[in-house]
Amino acid sequence: MNRQLGFLDVFSIAAGAMVSSGLFILPGLAYAIAGPAMILSYVLASLLMVPVMLSKVELATAMPKSGGSYFYIGRSMGPLIGTIAGLANWMSIALKSAFAMIGIGAIATVISPALGESGVKAFALGACAVFTVLNLTSTKYVGRLQVFLVIALLGILVLYMGKGVQFIEGTRYIPFADHGWHAVLAATGMVFISFGGLTKVVDVSEEIHNPTRNIPLGMVSAFLIVSALYVIVLFVTVGVVSGEMLAGSLVPISLGADAVMGHVGALLVDAAALFAFATTANAGILSAARSPMAMSRDGLLPKMLSRSSKRFGTPYIAIGFTAVFLVTVITLLSIEDLVKTASTMMLLIFMLDNISVIIMRQSGLQNYRPTFKAPLYPWLQIGALIIYVFIIIEMGPLPMMLTGGFALASAAWYFIYVGKRIQYESAFVHMVKRIVAKRVDRSGLEDELRQITLERDQVVYDRFDLLVSKCTILDVEGPITAKHMFRTAAEALSPRLEMKEDCIYQLLLDREKESSTVIRPGLAIPHIIVEGKGIFDLLLVRCKEGVVFSELNPLVTTMFILIGSLDERNFHLRTLMTVAHIVQEPGFQERWQQAPDADSLRDIILLSSRIRQGSTQPR
Repeated sequence: MNRQLGFLDVFSIAAGAMVSSGLFILPGLAYAIAGPAMILSYVLASLLMVPVMLSKVELATAMPKSGGSYFYIGRSMGPLIGTIAGLANWMSIALKSAFAMIGIGAIATVISPALGESGVKAFALGACAVFTVLNLTSTKYVGRLQVFLVIALLGILVLYMGKGVQFIEGTRYIPFADHGWHAVLAATGMVFISFGGLTKVVDVSEEIHNPTRNIPLGMVSAFLIVSALYVIVLFVTVGVVSGEMLAGSLVPISLGADAVMGHVGALLVDAAALFAFATTANAGILSAARSPMAMSRDGLLPKMLSRSSKRFGTPYIAIGFTAVFLVTVITLLSIEDLVKTASTMMLLIFMLDNISVIIMRQSGLQNYRPTFKAPLYPWLQIGALIIYVFIIIEMGPLPMMLTGGFALASAAWYFIYVGKRIQYESAFVHMVKRIVAKRVDRSGLEDELRQITLERDQVVYDRFDLLVSKCTILDVEGPITAKHMFRTAAEALSPRLEMKEDCIYQLLLDREKESSTVIRPGLAIPHIIVEGKGIFDLLLVRCKEGVVFSELNPLVTTMFILIGSLDERNFHLRTLMTVAHIVQEPGFQERWQQAPDADSLRDIILLSSRIRQGSTQPR
């Protein structure tokens, strides 16, 4: 997928997906439960998003792939759980998007109350058509529209807050928690899902430019700004609207704007609500379509769903599939209970995301390399699991039953369609093997993670990378002497260089006699010049127990042996500089010692964070 989305796009998708019914409808219902203390409920709900936000940022910076949660959960727990999570993620986001489109239709009734239910659905279907066409045409234009809508939305809300603080009456906050603290917690469970849209952006992480920077920066900034906006807007609204009017109202912010700025203010807030629903619907189609596309790539759904438009670079069949589902939901279903079910599914996915972080960290997979790591591991994730289970229980039995039925149906799809077609080793299986087996073979997931990291960092192999990818690697048991090591190296290099083994051995000995090639504790770089033209090769060596060069030098565990002809002198010097940069990376020696096999040693070199020859991309 083309990386067309920048920081502002990431911020707008995350922020826009958070601001919809959670701000423009739910506050009145939350006030009826908890009174003025519902402001605190929103604060608590925002804090409950912190664990999953940090966990998803870690996973997204390690694996910026389309499908987001589906991809992380599938790779950490296997294709069965991945199938359930992918379909649940797609349905929950799609249902939320359908609800937002019905919200657009509901806004239309403010202008023309005579529209009725059929008119609401007609406007919702029209919005679905517009956003579907936009998503089919260009991800870049979707991002630009999202930016415009979010800026307009935030601008109106800032205007409302600025005007509203002048009309606040302190007596409206007293008593603050007259319904009791249990009511505050109950309201927290109800409004928690208002912040769930924050994580939608990871589903398009494969289309984000410089994901290691823009994903964490965009998500965290969106979370902080929108959370503050929620609290301030609600504080103003409670302070300017009487409790009798606010309790149970479906247009609470509109009531506040009317009290502060009159009819014009109410119309402005209605426009903001329209923008809010539009941002949620737009981001919903963008995010939801990526789950079936990613699942199709892996063979969990028919291959046609992974096709992308050659002209626009968008997954047009997955988008169309999602749009058909949205039209069906809008036309035929009353989605109130299904929205609760979508919320329950989203909480289930949040739980699986947190479990994924624990599994990936404990798996010992060397190529799991997030550029951001969630703090307070694993207590943050464990605490989140407990809290999310509690919230799911509070949702009631019907959403739990529907979610359970959906999970069973997804599992049935796996056993009927997927199981015979696809199998891959998950991080969980790799972790179990490390615990129970004496020897663990290299997982195919290591190769996939290596490729993802290279794509993430936009690495284009230079000559040194190509050399490393083809070179011989020796994992030698020790301790051994340097002479013995040189003899072993000569045996390995002789057929590659088409030179006599004794000749190579003698050159290595002579070079060591000139001056020691041990350049720092644990590291040696023997390098020799051979006759001929256009010759250059590299031999990587690890000896955990150490190579003894002399009694004056500490044991050497890492060796880069360079062999080149005189005309390759410039590349020889560049290679020495490259090696020096690689071995100075934080944690290099630890990773080198812990790598389970030769291919893992090769990955350490290939994934080094260095500027490639001829490359200018940020690292």
